[in-house]
Amino acid sequence: MSSEIEIGRGKRGRRAYSLDDIAIVPARRTRDPEDVSLSWQIDAYQFELPFIGAPMDSAMSPETVIALGRFGGLGVLDLEGLWTRYDDPTPLLAEIAQLPTEMATSRMQELYSAPIQAELITARLEQIREAGVTVAGALTPQRTQEFYKTVVDAGVDIFVIRGTTVSAEHVSTHTEPLNLKQFIYELDVPVIVGGAATYTAALHLMRTGAAGVLVGFGGGAAATTRKTLGIHAPMATAVADVHAARRDYMDESGGRYVHVIADGGLGTSGDIVKAFGVGADAVMLGTALARSTEAPGRGMHWGAEAHHPELPRGHRVELGTVGSLEQVLFGPGRTAIGELNLAGALRRALATTGYLDLKEFQRVDVTVSPYQSGTVV
Repeated sequence: MSSEIEIGRGKRGRRAYSLDDIAIVPARRTRDPEDVSLSWQIDAYQFELPFIGAPMDSAMSPETVIALGRFGGLGVLDLEGLWTRYDDPTPLLAEIAQLPTEMATSRMQELYSAPIQAELITARLEQIREAGVTVAGALTPQRTQEFYKTVVDAGVDIFVIRGTTVSAEHVSTHTEPLNLKQFIYELDVPVIVGGAATYTAALHLMRTGAAGVLVGFGGGAAATTRKTLGIHAPMATAVADVHAARRDYMDESGGRYVHVIADGGLGTSGDIVKAFGVGADAVMLGTALARSTEAPGRGMHWGAEAHHPELPRGHRVELGTVGSLEQVLFGPGRTAIGELNLAGALRRALATTGYLDLKEFQRVDVTVSPYQSGTVV
């Protein structure tokens, strides 16, 4: 049965689903939560938690990257953020948190116009390495050519190329685009790249040799891409499509496994659970971690789109703080709205549906059940 619907006589569109539109279905078997494994491995790197800290200044500082690594996750530092533009960005982060709403965008544009300093990239990554955790840093495709040697020479373990959308076939008549396939082939470290939001785009990224593909477009709490560009990809459908691309790529490549990483719109534990249920291997978290008391945003949250110099496609949003990073990850929960004990919620969801690990859980039954928040169903 076709999922297309008629928008008008001259246009048809495919029906797509957000994470709010779906729910996980209980199965005939249940498990003890203590028997469930949440571990995740990419390349040679093993993690106890499948949670990746998004490279956003409001969520990840060198200190929170280290803390998340020690708790069993993977933190990714934004190598184009304030930490690589200023020797001590702490006062600037405090200023951003206190800015009146009407001044936030313009002031952030000013702060982020300072040049990126290669020596600060090196210093921040060395700080993380000295703490003994896996070192991961992120650049946009536009900056990768300029700074990748600095990043690799600093000893990065996992290289992340992250943009609003990343294409394996970028075409430009003005600049030479990054050749992802050649770039990844020549690196000695695993590369995670994205975002991608469709089967075809993800399949092409997998063919570049990427170890992982980030899935999502314009779905985060701080993004306004749908309002400014009219572009959006509902997350449940996007992850399921990329999961299918990974399956077909495994057949095509003779068994090479590329990790599917949901990125955006994962603000609560229920969203995280459903992302795994439709095919994710790991999740990249911004909002969920920005609520911790250690987060550098001090209860405020923003992404790179919020301070774009020409066309901002996001804004600073107030989240507040709900508890320490440890409480966000492991509880105990003090509310019933999915902001604390993310690992415990994921573990219990697997146990309730009878699965022992995340790869098994990708086979869980899902139902389409749209409802408005607060409605009893």
